[in-house]
Amino acid sequence: MTAVKAHAPAKINLTLHVTGRRSDGYHLLDSLVVFADFGDLITVRPATVSRLAVTGPMAAGVPVDADNLVLKAAALIDVTADITLEKHLPAAAGIGGGSSDAAATLRALCDMTGVAMPRDVLVLGADVPVCLAPRAARMRGIGEDVTPLAGVPSLYAVLVKPPVAVATPGIFAGLTQRENPAMSDPLPVWADAAAFMCWLGEQRNDLQGPAIAAGPIIAEVLEALLDTPGCQLARMSGSGATCFGLYDRAESAAAAAGRLAQDRPGWWAKATRLNAA
Repeated sequence: MTAVKAHAPAKINLTLHVTGRRSDGYHLLDSLVVFADFGDLITVRPATVSRLAVTGPMAAGVPVDADNLVLKAAALIDVTADITLEKHLPAAAGIGGGSSDAAATLRALCDMTGVAMPRDVLVLGADVPVCLAPRAARMRGIGEDVTPLAGVPSLYAVLVKPPVAVATPGIFAGLTQRENPAMSDPLPVWADAAAFMCWLGEQRNDLQGPAIAAGPIIAEVLEALLDTPGCQLARMSGSGATCFGLYDRAESAAAAAGRLAQDRPGWWAKATRLNAA
């Protein structure tokens, strides 16, 4: 059988409202999630024993043992395969790289073997359910409640990750308020991208404050994004440290990414289009 490939795009939390905390310690979220037009690439081939090879510009330091979510995904559906992960997304960046890789692995392996997609993929991580079908969605609960969204405009964006890693458990631990307002239900209907960005400006990422407290450079990234011509909104994605800036034109986003890469050579900066599918 020939190789099967699956794209694992970057996941961006345009909003992330922390709405409560369960008795078991898990936090309840309400998030509008979209996906970038670039990411990692998974390739799978039949094999008698599962093996993982990692290539690509972001391969350094990525584990190839059973700790990698890619191999955990294969084990979840009891399929063995030779798996290649072509890594383009930075690790520990708050853009769902590992979760998107795991979801892409499940799609590829199910396509290759005909095995049904498992119902309980939450065991692989809170972001895996929303990454199974990488399209705009509202994610609630602890990640298990995913509602696909129609009518979400595509946006031009720049993603920036500074050379710092923030630990998600520590960011949640830094929350001073764990019961915050959710997004409206139902969500509004946006006439165009401008109306959507205006509404986004009224929303929040409740983890941004604790993340800045843990890594002050995140505030510097947000300020640098807002200082680029054409930036309409800057916010952190997920639990950080990646931040995004939104622009009304592709040219503005490309110019901003180029400027930031030149001025801040230690920062990872990428122009992209969000929700382009």
